[in-house]
Order: sequence, then C-alpha cells, then structure tokens
Amino acid sequence: MGTSQRISYVAPEAMDAQMRAELERCQREGTPRPESSAVRAHVPACFWAFAQSWEAIFRNGVCDHAIKELCRVYVSRSVKCEYCGNQRSEQARTQGLSEGQYDDLLNFEKSGRLSDREKAALAYAEAITWRLDTDDAFWQRLNAHFAEPELVELGCFIALTMGQQSWLRLLNIEHHEVLPGTAASMAPGFGTAEQLAASKASDDYWAR
Repeated sequence: MGTSQRISYVAPEAMDAQMRAELERCQREGTPRPESSAVRAHVPACFWAFAQSWEAIFRNGVCDHAIKELCRVYVSRSVKCEYCGNQRSEQARTQGLSEGQYDDLLNFEKSGRLSDREKAALAYAEAITWRLDTDDAFWQRLNAHFAEPELVELGCFIALTMGQQSWLRLLNIEHHEVLPGTAASMAPGFGTAEQLAASKASDDYWAR
C-alpha cells in the first residue's frame, strides 16, 4: 500500500466512552474495521457522521444488505482500495453471499453466480463509479428490480462508500493495527496479520 501511513490513528484510550464503544463494535463485528474509524476519530463529527450513515444505509435500510455489500466490494476493486477490498460483511455472509460472487464482480454481466437483480445493482454501481452515461433502457432495467426508495438508498450508499474508499486508499492504513486479535469481517486468507501478508504477496492477489 505504500511506505508509510499518512494520517495517524487516534489511540482507543484517548477516546470518550461512546466512541470507544463504537470502536470495540468495529473490532467485534467489522465492516468497518477499527483502523479507518480510528483515523476518522481525529474529528468526532466525521467519526459519527460516517458511523451513523453506515448504520442507517448499509447495515440497515430498505434495500437488501447483501446487494449493498456486493456494490461496496465492486467499488473497492474499481478504485483499488485494498483496505476496504479485503473486508467482507459478516451480515452478508449470514444471508448467503459467497466468495465466488465476489470473484465475479468485475465481470458481473457474464456471471452465472449473480442474479439479475444483483447484476442490475452492480450496473448502477458501475455507472456511478465510472461516470457512465445512462439511457432509458438502463433505468427500465433498474426499475424492473428496485423500487424508487431502494434506488435512492442504493445510490446514496454507493456514493458514500466510493468517496470513503477513494480517500482511504491514499492513507496506507492496514488491518490488525488497531484493537487487533479478531478476524471479524476479514476476507478468507486475511484473518491474521501473517495471513494478510502472505495473501498480499501471492501472485494471484486481486490488487496486483
């Protein structure tokens, strides 16, 4: 990711009780993991603006969480945010999202493991991420699978995660550096610092 971290972590012991509790939730449940939250903690308003938005429109909301998770990792792979791309939502895992579906993200239209609804959502993420022009057929496709409130939430979520990931990729932060010791929300093969280093050194690492 680079040679040095660009913005320091706020130490957990320097946080107030409410912020520390949220950081411990990140340690326990992940997505986000504690490191990115510890950077945002330099400005409590930024910390809570992200945490509350993430809770409201990613972990909860009107659109399927698993679909939002696919869009999150699509953005990770598009903007090459390794920190974000090496995480997985535990909530989406319990809803049946498989690692094979993640593997198909950058060639989603040809996937046999993604549903038509998932592909439509990913086309939406693609259009937002890459600033693609859209036509009536594009919106007819979205409207066939999603109600307007779902499209609003999905669009706002994609914009939120794209902005955050485009920033975090610059910071050279890494997993297992703040409140280490859990594998919560880590992708397979990234659950410990040692596994992470080995996976990133492999020839088939996704960000090469």
